[in-house]
Amino acid sequence: METRPTGSVAAAQAVPGTARSPRRWWALIAIAASVLVVGLDLTVLNLALPSIAVSLHASTGDLQWFSDAYSLVIAALILPAGMLGDRYGRKKVLLLALVLFGVSSAACAYAASTGELIAARAVLGVGASAIFPLSLSVIPVMFGDEERQKAIALMAAATMLSFPIGPIVGGYLLDHFWWGSVFLINVPVVVLAVGAVAVLLPESRSSSRPRIDVAGVLVSSAGLIALTYGFIKAGQDGWTDPAALATIVAGVVLLVLFVLVERLVTARGAQPLVELPLFESPGFRWGTILVTLVSFAMFGLFFAMPQYFQDVRGANALGSGLRLLPMVAGMLVGMVAGTRLQAPRGSAAGGTAGPRTIIAAGYLIMAIAMALGAFTSLASSTGYALAWVAVAGLGTGLVMPAAMNISLGALSAERSGSGSAVIAAMRQVGSVIGVAVLGTVISNAYSSGVDVTGLPPAAGALARSSVAGGVTVARTIGSPTLLDSVRTAFIHGMDVMLWTCGGIAVGCAVLALLFLPRRQAGADAAAIDPASISV
Repeated sequence: METRPTGSVAAAQAVPGTARSPRRWWALIAIAASVLVVGLDLTVLNLALPSIAVSLHASTGDLQWFSDAYSLVIAALILPAGMLGDRYGRKKVLLLALVLFGVSSAACAYAASTGELIAARAVLGVGASAIFPLSLSVIPVMFGDEERQKAIALMAAATMLSFPIGPIVGGYLLDHFWWGSVFLINVPVVVLAVGAVAVLLPESRSSSRPRIDVAGVLVSSAGLIALTYGFIKAGQDGWTDPAALATIVAGVVLLVLFVLVERLVTARGAQPLVELPLFESPGFRWGTILVTLVSFAMFGLFFAMPQYFQDVRGANALGSGLRLLPMVAGMLVGMVAGTRLQAPRGSAAGGTAGPRTIIAAGYLIMAIAMALGAFTSLASSTGYALAWVAVAGLGTGLVMPAAMNISLGALSAERSGSGSAVIAAMRQVGSVIGVAVLGTVISNAYSSGVDVTGLPPAAGALARSSVAGGVTVARTIGSPTLLDSVRTAFIHGMDVMLWTCGGIAVGCAVLALLFLPRRQAGADAAAIDPASISV
């Protein structure tokens, strides 16, 4: 086995001359634009579903598969995509992924049947599965310890901006053009990103090309697909659904088997898909867990708040997106403050706090925001919601770049692609589980709280199915009493969810204080024995 350099040393050796080149920031902006487009695609689809249903005569099952096909393909390919970047070149694979994403976006826009749209969405997921991890993998290669967190903050900002921008852009397009425009908008951004990446991004890859871990790819893909689909199905059909529970269990069993397979591959001296010794690094292990948990909590918030603004406060999709901007503003403030506080000592920014302190403080701020939000009532003003949502964004902005910096700081330039894919895969699964679990919390509290006394069975079932259904029934029959009951029940469900998220945030703050290393993230790569990983 050949030893490898770690940390920023590896980065400097991987791409000579790029450590101080100003082009690296322009290249990162181009990649951030790509991540923004992928994030937009996750948000604008839900806005377009009613129009798509009418135009393509789509059933409820078809509408579910428009989303599920995309998520399941990402789950299947996200780990192999990182490995391919390490093996064949991260720039090359990223360019192919961007081109594929652009072409499949155009195919989605002009799909003439539900089958065509589902297929195009699946291909779209192939491109996204590589863009997610490779956008992170270039950071340890191009940036040293002193700049890495700024680069991560830029990537995190692009991800978070997509959530309010999606409804804003999507709402405008759907008001003025046909439903396909929400996909077609991806194409010009992808074209610009492809040009910028081709010109500005240096190529980087592992110094060796080991054989592909076929067994690891197959078992990990099957496990992540089963786990993702199981939680999606549980969120749709309930947690007592036998098929959903069986699929979740099968996913867990397959992922345990995947760990055993990777140990066997490593014991034979071959290169595994995932280097399990990475998890021996406290920074990588706990940084990745804490990044995943913040995705869990925040995706629950992004699931609930648009419904609150639209169905309770009466905003349209565009207005809902605009009301999420304070959250993004809070995130940006948190990212800037966290980056300055955690800057290496002696640098121009003059850091004064370690990552453990910043992450714990960020989670506590998130917990305070969730607690404030949990006191929301039907009489609460929109301004009150905007205030606590902004505070939640501030906490998230402190946590995410700092935790991700710790995780990426444990990766060498040799295997940054596969390591970043592990982080991206856990965040992806965390977001799916977050929507399923926290969505169920809201749904159960809502359906048990809404009063449908006196309604016909069909109308009562629709009113209890969701807040949107309840608002529709109340307005159709002209019942202010039912409308108040529906909105009050949803707010109660949202409050229960926020208490849950607040509890998770407090627990994460405790985990950060107990288990995160005191040192800056860049030093943590030394915790991994270089000789234990073959390249």
